[in-house]
Amino acid sequence: MASTTPPMNPSGSGMHVAKPAPPKAAPRAKPLPNAQPAVAKPLPDGQQAMAAKSAQAAEAPAEDEEAEPVSGGPSRFLMFKAVPSWFVSMVVHAILLLILAVLTLPEQIKDVAKVLTIGKEAAIEEIEDFQLEEVTPLDVEAVTTDPVAVVASAVEVPVTEVSVANDLDAAPVQVELSDFGSQTAPKNDLLKEIGAMGGSGLDGRGAAARGQLVRQNGGSEGSEAAVAAALKWFAEHQNPDGSWSFDHRIGPCQGRCDHQGSMDGRNGATAMALLPFLGAGQTHMEGTYKKTVQGGLYYLMTHGKVKNGGLSFEEAGGSMYSHGLCSIVLCEAYAMTHDKGLMMPAQGCINFIVYAQDPVGGGWRYQPRTPGDTSVVGWQLMAMKSAHMAYLMVPPNSVKGASKFLDAVQADSGAYYGYTGPGNGLATTAVGLLCRMYLGWKKDEPALERGVQFLSAKGPSKSNMYFNYYATQVMRHYEGETWDKWNVQIRDWLVESQSKAGHATGSWHIPGDHGSERGGRVYCTSMATMILEVYYRHMPIYGKAAATEDFPL
Repeated sequence: MASTTPPMNPSGSGMHVAKPAPPKAAPRAKPLPNAQPAVAKPLPDGQQAMAAKSAQAAEAPAEDEEAEPVSGGPSRFLMFKAVPSWFVSMVVHAILLLILAVLTLPEQIKDVAKVLTIGKEAAIEEIEDFQLEEVTPLDVEAVTTDPVAVVASAVEVPVTEVSVANDLDAAPVQVELSDFGSQTAPKNDLLKEIGAMGGSGLDGRGAAARGQLVRQNGGSEGSEAAVAAALKWFAEHQNPDGSWSFDHRIGPCQGRCDHQGSMDGRNGATAMALLPFLGAGQTHMEGTYKKTVQGGLYYLMTHGKVKNGGLSFEEAGGSMYSHGLCSIVLCEAYAMTHDKGLMMPAQGCINFIVYAQDPVGGGWRYQPRTPGDTSVVGWQLMAMKSAHMAYLMVPPNSVKGASKFLDAVQADSGAYYGYTGPGNGLATTAVGLLCRMYLGWKKDEPALERGVQFLSAKGPSKSNMYFNYYATQVMRHYEGETWDKWNVQIRDWLVESQSKAGHATGSWHIPGDHGSERGGRVYCTSMATMILEVYYRHMPIYGKAAATEDFPL
C-alpha cells in the first residue's frame, strides 16, 4: 500500500501539509453559431487577450466535461506556474506561523509579564520584610573583679570605712615589674619539713605539738596561761566590724582599760591583734577563736587597696609598717590553712612589697621606693620569707636587694647594724641579725656569733618591747646557753608584768619606747604574747631540717 504521509515541508519547519487533489474538469461548452461578440470599450493589449479567452470559453459547449474551469484568472495562474512549489509552501507556512504568533503571543507576553511582576513583587516584599531585629541585651549582673578575695565563709559583720591620709608625701619612682603569678600550695604540707618565716615550718603551732615544744624549749604553765589570757583580752576588744584599734576604748571596752594608743592605724592594729592568734594555732577554720580570726581577716581583705600591681595596706599612722604586718598575717594564714581565698590577697601584698622596695639601695621605709631603714626592712623581709614558705612567688632580685641594704648599714662585718647607715643600735642590731639568719647565714658565721654575744650581754629590756621581740627570736634560733639564760629572764618578767585585774586582765602596758606610747596596750600585748609563743611559733632555723631551705638567690 502506498504511503499516504505527505512529504516534509521544504521550509524545514517540521509541519506536514497535504497537497489538495486537482478538481475534476467540467465539459467544455460548444460555441453558438453566428454569435456576434459584444461591442465593448477598447482594452489594453493584455486585457484584450484575456477577454478573448473568456469569450472563447463562454462559447464552448456546456456539455464538454473536459473543459478546464476558470479559477483565478491569468495572474494567479502565472504565479503558480512561475513560482516553485516549495517556495509557495514556505510562504504559506510562514503566514500560518505569523498568524499563530499573533494569536498566541499576547497571552504569552501577559504570562511572562505576570511572572516578572510577581517575581519583582516577591523580591521587594522579601527585602521589605527582612529587618534587623533588635537584640535584647542579656540581663547579666555586673561583676567587679576585685583581686582581694573574701574568706571562704564570710563573717557577717558590718564594714566601717576608715578615712586615712598620708602624713608623708614622697614621689615614688615608677618602674616596670615582671609578672609573677601565684601557685596553690601542694596538698602535702611541705611546711612541716622546710623553713617557714624564721623557721622550719609552722607545724609547732598545732595543738598536739605545742605542749611538747613548750616543755622542750623553755616554756612553762605560767607562760601558756599568759598567752591564753592575752587572746581572751584581744577577743573582748575586737570592734564590731572585725578590726582592732590602737585606741582600744572605742570598741567594746568602753574606756574600762587605760593606756590607750594614739596611733591612727586600724590595719596595723588589726594585724598586730591577729598575729598572736595565728601564733597559737588559731585560724578562721579551727580553734576556739575562729570567729574572731575570721572577722579580722575579713576586715583586712576588704580594706586593702589595689595599687601598683599589688595590694597595699598603707595608712597614715603605720605606712609601710602596717603593710608589712598585714602581709605577714595573710601569708601565715594562707600557709596554715591553704585556703585559696587567701592566696591572691597574700600574693598581692608581696607584689606591693616588691614594688615599694628602694630600687637603688634595696631597702624599705615609710613611703614606697624611698631609701630604707632597718626597722621597716625587718617587717618586709619577714613577710617575704612567710610568702616564700607558703609557696607564693618572691622575686630573687628583691631578696638580693634586702641583702644589699643590710651590707650598707652593717658594722664589724655584720656583727652590728645601724638604722639608715652603719651603727650598733640594740633594736637595729637584733633586726639585722634576724634578717641575716633568714637570708642564709650559718650558725658558725663569726659575725653572727659576735652579734649574739652582744645582745646576750645587754639582756632583755624592761622598757623596749621592740628590741625584746627581735632579740628573743635571735636567741631562740641560735639556741644554747645564751638562749636558756635569755629565756628565763624574758619569760618570767612578762608573766609577772601582765595585768591581772579588771577589764585589762591579760594585757600589758610597758612604758618606755616610742611604739609602746603610740601603740598602747594593743601594741604591748601583741609583742609580749608573740614573745611568749616563741617556743612553737617558729621552729628553730638551725634545727635538723632547717638551714638548707633559704631564699632563692
